[in-house]
Amino acid sequence: MIVFPLLVIFFFTSMLEEGQPLEMPVGVVDLDNTSTTRNIIRRLDAFQTSQVVAHYPSVTEARTAIQDNEIYAFLYIPKGTTQALLSSRQPKITYYYSMTTLVAGSLLYRDLKTISTLAGAAVGQTTMRAKGYTDEQITTFLQPIRIESHQLSNATIDYNVYLSTMMVPGIMMLFIFLITTYSIGTELKFSCSRELVSMGGGSIGVSLIGKLLPHTLIWLTLAFGYAFYVFGVLHFPHPEGVGKIVLLNLLMVFAAQGFGIFAFGLMPSLRMSMSISSLWAVLSFSMAGTAFPVMGMDGPLQSLSWLFPLRHYWMVYQACVLNGFEILDVWWHISALVGFMMLPMLVSRKIKNAMLTYVYIP
Repeated sequence: MIVFPLLVIFFFTSMLEEGQPLEMPVGVVDLDNTSTTRNIIRRLDAFQTSQVVAHYPSVTEARTAIQDNEIYAFLYIPKGTTQALLSSRQPKITYYYSMTTLVAGSLLYRDLKTISTLAGAAVGQTTMRAKGYTDEQITTFLQPIRIESHQLSNATIDYNVYLSTMMVPGIMMLFIFLITTYSIGTELKFSCSRELVSMGGGSIGVSLIGKLLPHTLIWLTLAFGYAFYVFGVLHFPHPEGVGKIVLLNLLMVFAAQGFGIFAFGLMPSLRMSMSISSLWAVLSFSMAGTAFPVMGMDGPLQSLSWLFPLRHYWMVYQACVLNGFEILDVWWHISALVGFMMLPMLVSRKIKNAMLTYVYIP
């Protein structure tokens, strides 16, 4: 309950400390080998996310290097590229990249596409200068529309801000699911369930609150410690202050515990309830909508996403904490988290019956 959540917090935030993957290995197949193509390669190597680590004599060897995970991508420059550029015959520069690793493939695709565009623009700029065009005329011709990019909320496109704020709470919810079902299930396993209900005065609600209250305090301490670390120490963006962060972490812990109790109520068995909890927690990472947007999923999956607490946590976080919207703008997700907190009420009688009459079966 303490060691593993702390390890998760520091593991993910330190792994993504740089914000984005840097200096990812790229190869080059340069069959032209002229000053122009070498300049293209130097420009590619100058990009922050790309590092040219090898030159290959053929496409086959470069492809084998990708398959062996030695490089993520390579640029293929065929023979005669420079001559075709200077004579305006539009040569083909080909780049290959692997999407096995989504982030690496996407970032290197951007770099390779940019360098391919810049290569043609550089030659065009030299030719137009030789013809006497001014720099303003050249700029207008090569880039008739100038794009100004203004990233909102996460201006530096820091992957730590996007991923750690989903992965860490998601894994913490996994721990809460499992520990909650385990702690209730062990009462049956060790034949202490009747004593637990008796200590609660015959009320299963009082019994569960007494059983899980120490856990709740520990989970809240970890959740608020995580929030202080990422927002106070690492300075993740949170334009609306701490109020919404406190509310979101309270909802996260109570909703996760509510789901854990509900899972045990559905299957009053230590083994089955923990299996349900682990399955639901793992599926949450796909259904949260960070890796693949929920709006792009099939209709049944969009409806299914409402059954995962992490989905609602993420929606409230990105809307209210990261982008500064009001709580009322995501009231339905807040209501869903409150609904998960209330789920134990649906299975309280079944849990009480299990505590009083069930016999533990391994």
